[in-house]
Amino acid sequence: MLKQTPLNALHREAGAKLVEFSGWEMPVHYGSQIEEHHAVRRGAGMFDVSHMRVVEVLGPGARDLLRYALANDVAKLDTPGRALYSCMLNAQGGVVDDLIAYFLAEDAFRLVVNAGTADKDIDWINRLAAGRVRDVEIVPRLDLAMIAVQGPYARELAWHALPGLNAATSALRRFQGAFFRDWFVARTGYTGEDGFELMLPAPLAPGAWRALAQANVKPCGLGARDTLRLEAGMSLYGQDMDDTTTPLESGLAWTVDLKAGRDFVGHAALDAASAGRTLLGIVLLDQGVLRSHQPLYTPLGAGMTTSGSFAPTLGRSIALARVPAGVKPGDAIEVEIRGKRLRAVAVRPPFVRDGKSLIEGILTEGKP
Repeated sequence: MLKQTPLNALHREAGAKLVEFSGWEMPVHYGSQIEEHHAVRRGAGMFDVSHMRVVEVLGPGARDLLRYALANDVAKLDTPGRALYSCMLNAQGGVVDDLIAYFLAEDAFRLVVNAGTADKDIDWINRLAAGRVRDVEIVPRLDLAMIAVQGPYARELAWHALPGLNAATSALRRFQGAFFRDWFVARTGYTGEDGFELMLPAPLAPGAWRALAQANVKPCGLGARDTLRLEAGMSLYGQDMDDTTTPLESGLAWTVDLKAGRDFVGHAALDAASAGRTLLGIVLLDQGVLRSHQPLYTPLGAGMTTSGSFAPTLGRSIALARVPAGVKPGDAIEVEIRGKRLRAVAVRPPFVRDGKSLIEGILTEGKP
């Protein structure tokens, strides 16, 4: 039986199309995925992301455990509320999951992990802690719901809808969070737009959702969330990386901190890894739609798309693709779609930032 979030009844009331996603019943759209996408780029939209798992790492050994478990270094987190994006690796350097870590206190960190990997992640962290770090406890917060409010007007409308939120969060910079009553509100997201991710007690989620809807924040489903994150060049676990690919070949080398002189899981494998592949963006020049797992051909050899879709903001088809290292933005690409090779061009993600196209220059500079 599929799991349901605390907002499931509201999705049904709103006529959402519900689908299975990582064992959860989730809304894919409420009528028009394109309209929902544009609402986030141009105004504000909200997503039920309560299927994602909040996990707290508590105790005096919390920081030491996470410095070992994560490829990015939580030693950078020295102010309560600060956040860090990181991959968690296996011994071979493959990505167990990608996550956000929040520093709450010296003995308290909060992780937000992917729905499909949550149980695996918790088991992995517990295994790493066993026999290595004392005085640490891994606590899944099953009592919390999550709502992501995203878009250029997201913060303004959230402040209007939720009295008192402004005073608690107006000074937050991106990738910072703060407590608001018994909520934790972070200025983070997965769309390439500004906004908040609200982590709040599950019984309060329906009231917050209704208040945001009354303030003209548009409910959005997983379909728009996927096209938004793709335009923003944000990787999706299970497509753009997994436990057989390293961050170095997944466009995530920037999340690996090798400077601190610390040991972490996968460090030795990354040291020995050759940079044979990398992740770049692809823009289709001919008519067609890019999807995942489409073969492509570059000046340096073959590759494969990992995520692909029509990009509503750009009016073009785009993809992330794993290609031979050395392929550069501007290089001509051919993508095989239904047995035909179509013209494309390599670009450096993101494709869109804060609602604006970042690719038009490379498409008008005499490139293919």
